[in-house]
Amino acid sequence: MKVKYLIICGFLALLTACSSETSKTSKWENFEDEGKFFVYRRQSQIGEETYNVSTKNDTIIVTSIQGENERGRISGVESKLYLTTDLEPISYFSRRISNNDTTNIIKMEVNGDKISIWEKHFDMVTSNKKEAFFTVNSNIPAGIEMMLYHYYFKQNGTTALPTLPRGEVSLKHKGEDIVQIAGKDVALDRYVVEGINWGGRTIWLDKSKNLVAVVKANTQIRELIKKGYEEAKPYFIKGNVEEQMAQLSGYTKSLKGEQSQITALVGGDVVDGLKDATQKNMTVIIENGRITSIGSFSEITIPDNAKIIDVSGKTLMPGMWDMHAHSNQVQWGPAYLAGGVTTIRDNGNELEFATAFRDAITKNGATGPDILLAGMTDGPGPKGNGIIRARSVEEAKEVVSLYHKNGYEQIKIYTSIEPEILKVLSDEAHKVGMTVTGHVPALVNSTNKAVESGMDMLSHSNRILAVLFPDQKVSDLGAFYMAKNDITDAQINEAIAFYLKHGTVLDPTLGLGVIRTLPKGEPMETLEPDAGRMAYELFESKRFRTGANEKRAELSKQNIIKSAEVIGKFFKAGIPVVAGTDNFAPGFGHFLELETYQKYGGLTPFEAIQTATIIPATVMGKGDETGTLEIGKEADIAILDKNPLTDISNLRSVSAVMTNGNYYESEPLWEAADFKTTRD
Repeated sequence: MKVKYLIICGFLALLTACSSETSKTSKWENFEDEGKFFVYRRQSQIGEETYNVSTKNDTIIVTSIQGENERGRISGVESKLYLTTDLEPISYFSRRISNNDTTNIIKMEVNGDKISIWEKHFDMVTSNKKEAFFTVNSNIPAGIEMMLYHYYFKQNGTTALPTLPRGEVSLKHKGEDIVQIAGKDVALDRYVVEGINWGGRTIWLDKSKNLVAVVKANTQIRELIKKGYEEAKPYFIKGNVEEQMAQLSGYTKSLKGEQSQITALVGGDVVDGLKDATQKNMTVIIENGRITSIGSFSEITIPDNAKIIDVSGKTLMPGMWDMHAHSNQVQWGPAYLAGGVTTIRDNGNELEFATAFRDAITKNGATGPDILLAGMTDGPGPKGNGIIRARSVEEAKEVVSLYHKNGYEQIKIYTSIEPEILKVLSDEAHKVGMTVTGHVPALVNSTNKAVESGMDMLSHSNRILAVLFPDQKVSDLGAFYMAKNDITDAQINEAIAFYLKHGTVLDPTLGLGVIRTLPKGEPMETLEPDAGRMAYELFESKRFRTGANEKRAELSKQNIIKSAEVIGKFFKAGIPVVAGTDNFAPGFGHFLELETYQKYGGLTPFEAIQTATIIPATVMGKGDETGTLEIGKEADIAILDKNPLTDISNLRSVSAVMTNGNYYESEPLWEAADFKTTRD
């Protein structure tokens, strides 16, 4: 009887185990679910995504439709994923639709033991079927991303999951967060995910492993929040900032190393930024982050306790500025330094992240360039940018107070600001010692009126050069007005007189205009030779652009050439011109900007370098502290293998940098930011 009893118990245990295993897979049998995610950009809602998950004939079908109105640009993403009831991928199709064109198409199909992947701008990739994999692209919809995580945890959830067409995805559990939803405490698990977008993204899952929220960047911060959890948005934003700062702390720990109070850079050639000349075989002494001596090797006595760095054969120049950055994630920090950029002006970002990033570098010595902040401000309507709006006189005053209290140097004007509000913003900013930069608002519709209303600096050549046509509305000029019009000397001289009278600073972002001349079908390397070194997850939005048709590409090229020529004349006349990239890519975008000034604008290499050194330092009130290599100034130094005065493209040979008294080699910085190095 005892044996029989044991056999029966064993059978029942086996049956229970089988039943448990069956129930584990049967969760997805006859499964039905639907939901909605709200899509935010800079915390302002710009769209929605609806998803549906259903099981039919032992196949899970996931559909997602996402629609956006991003600053008046209507676009969408449609996606469909097929899975087995074991969550193994069968096929996937996703495409982004914009202006009757399709971009970022990705297709995946499993055929027996072969997986075929087709991604726009890539050839078809065929791979042997892996035991576990998932198809991932950087703009993966939330509904599809949710299934990725279910599959990840089904595969044990502790090791990286291979992804196609490249890479792997890993999740790191960061803890449990309690958020308030409808007056109740709700427990969510916070994770940092790597392998989808450049750097990490922060996500929250409920206790059933369903996706609740995503905060991600690449080149702009976006939040995707499941319907019902919107009130927790500030908590999700705060959590992402915490995780970003943790990543930055990790970079700093691995890259910064032990720094010496006294450093001697010995044997290098010096381009000091003051004159168009090279001083050979020089020694530069840095103490506590400042330059204390510059002279020939025979003239300088190196302190006994100095750390000596041999820079023989290299060229030392002032660390560069990017005056039109949008550094939305901490990976920009090491990447900027790797390219010799030691100061940036962030021209619009989420306040919580921007201030934390700035303070981590300035106050805590984190690895990255010094950051000056311009606060994004826009007006009413769906074309508005971000959550901080000035729609009334009172709101305008509150905006200036908010940014000033948080240590911002400037107010950044965007295109939906109304004319009377622009004047209030400018007046209030000037009262507290801030300056005003940004776009010529659409309703102001005149570059001259924008400047007369108090704007101190202007961004983007198409708005800057509208000053040549003071009697016409900017909106009436058209996209290629420089290419389509003859520009007279009288127009140029009148514009020069106007800008000089008002002391206007120009931030033309010409390199970005060059990128937009890319003809359809041509690789980005034809315009930007280092594009292939970008982090993989930047490819879809940066390296692999759709390109313009032949006629539009040629018009764009003529437009940017003529624009650069006039900007060059403005510079020669004494109008301050500052180099800015508008977020194309850290380092590479900056090199392209300065090369464009020389190639099309007629500036000498020395003059082009000034647009990224002493001129931005001066206009931002820092000219006495940095911008040139002089005794007493901060040791912001780019160290190059080749001299940029002989060829401006030698800027691409940056091999090391000093900032805030810290010395970094470029190669480890590039590697940390997931860029390919020059060794690859």
